[in-house]
Amino acid sequence: MTKQRHLNNAPIVEAIIDFRVKLPSGYNVTEFSSLKKTLSKDYPQMNESWTFEEEIMVKGKQIEQIVKDRGLRGYFFKSSDGKNVAQFREDGFTLSRLKPYSDWETILAEAKKLWELYRRTAAPEIITRLATRYINRMDIPLPINDFRQYLTAPPIIPESLPQGVSRYLTRVTIGDPDLEIMANIIQALEKSSKPDHVAIILDIDVYKQMEAGFPENQIWPTFENLRILKNRIFFGSITEETARLFE
Repeated sequence: MTKQRHLNNAPIVEAIIDFRVKLPSGYNVTEFSSLKKTLSKDYPQMNESWTFEEEIMVKGKQIEQIVKDRGLRGYFFKSSDGKNVAQFREDGFTLSRLKPYSDWETILAEAKKLWELYRRTAAPEIITRLATRYINRMDIPLPINDFRQYLTAPPIIPESLPQGVSRYLTRVTIGDPDLEIMANIIQALEKSSKPDHVAIILDIDVYKQMEAGFPENQIWPTFENLRILKNRIFFGSITEETARLFE
């Protein structure tokens, strides 16, 4: 496995800390709008988040598309530079940090501060799921003669077929039975905005679910365990040559 270390130019385009909760019956999500004044200094932009459901109905030779409004889901609060986005929703709280990413300690401290506001405002009955998700976009110079130069689990093309790859998408789910943590790992190949490069997406979503709810004293230790597995997956998925591109 590639040596784990801090990468000064980490390819992270979005880092997410997420809580899924059950709120008290009858809780009015408009209560979250009261946080606008409290958050106005660091998160001056507030937008509503609505839920819509799309249905396709076939009537004879005609296809009818119906979009139903399922109501207000919550609110987005954005920092002035648009890099931090906090979601206060009926089903949970999410903090997203967009590129550039600094470090885990910074985003975790911000999540703790905002989660406390969510908890005080909504008083969730239970927390059913904790997750951290890191979306990495790695721009790799062309030509690529062998994906194994950059990835430890690259796409495999049967030898009898042409070996040129223009797009690919893989998804696997793994689990740590001791910690009862799961992880979705997505790899994809996309066009790059850089000339003579291609973009490899490495999307790592690590989570733990407890339908009975997380005790308060397990929340932040669980996030640390999620982070540890996330780092193992990232450095276990790339080669040393890839890591050196982002030092």
